[in-house]
Amino acid sequence: MACSLPGSALNCDLEPKAHPPQQSVFKLPLVLTVLHQVEQGTFALDQPVRFLPQDRILPHVYSPLQEKYPEGGVDVPLRELLRLAVSLSDNVAADILLRLAGGPAVVNAYLADLGIRGFHIEDNEAALHRDVAAQYRNWFEPAGAVQLLRRINDKSPLSREHNELLLAWMTPTDRTHRLDGDLPDGVRVAHKSGTSDVDNGVAHATNDIGLVPLPDGRRIAIAVFVTDATADQSTREKVIARIARAVYDAGLRAASRVITSVCHRSSVLCHPLRMPSWSSSHC
Repeated sequence: MACSLPGSALNCDLEPKAHPPQQSVFKLPLVLTVLHQVEQGTFALDQPVRFLPQDRILPHVYSPLQEKYPEGGVDVPLRELLRLAVSLSDNVAADILLRLAGGPAVVNAYLADLGIRGFHIEDNEAALHRDVAAQYRNWFEPAGAVQLLRRINDKSPLSREHNELLLAWMTPTDRTHRLDGDLPDGVRVAHKSGTSDVDNGVAHATNDIGLVPLPDGRRIAIAVFVTDATADQSTREKVIARIARAVYDAGLRAASRVITSVCHRSSVLCHPLRMPSWSSSHC
């Protein structure tokens, strides 16, 4: 795991340079890459993209797109494929996007061009569903995932319009049981999870990376990868939720210390009633 909060010394690093299997977390860098290609004029958001019969992942995979069109052979707007990949983690939609983008090497190269370190993808979802070992070739260092999140939040390579669209796709209407599972009501996390199958009692990957908003407007970037766990899904997800809550609370304390420090340096008398309601300390 790793995390980052600008203007603070917040540090939750635990093996931040490890290479955990990322599973569907890769769909966030993939969609970022395709949106970049849209801005370069290679594609248009509303252009039709053919869902070919050979794009299907058989006999069964999680894909609302494939469930809707079990035989394929239809045109789907690029915008919808992007939404399905990020918001619903649609595996077939992701593989179509990966094909359209030019393959794993293109995504790797784009992230490298952005200065993101510690990301690697070799295989698409179809390969992952054929070979359990393949998922370990698609890895993301927690520190690299946080670096990507910070870039999206602080200095996005995308236009404002496309970045807001991406963040909206990342922010579900309903809460999950992972990063946002134990946060206060009203705190909406922009995130991308990843989940493997369970083989012989081992869950290879239970992941979530995202941006957690604080009341002062800043966002904590956090990445948690639970790898090769034998605990049940509820326990794995509670671990992620508890970590996120601890980091969130630490972020609140850090923000409070910043305000207190500013107050002490100011000639203006700070009064508790003038402090933000979320601050736990005052001058």
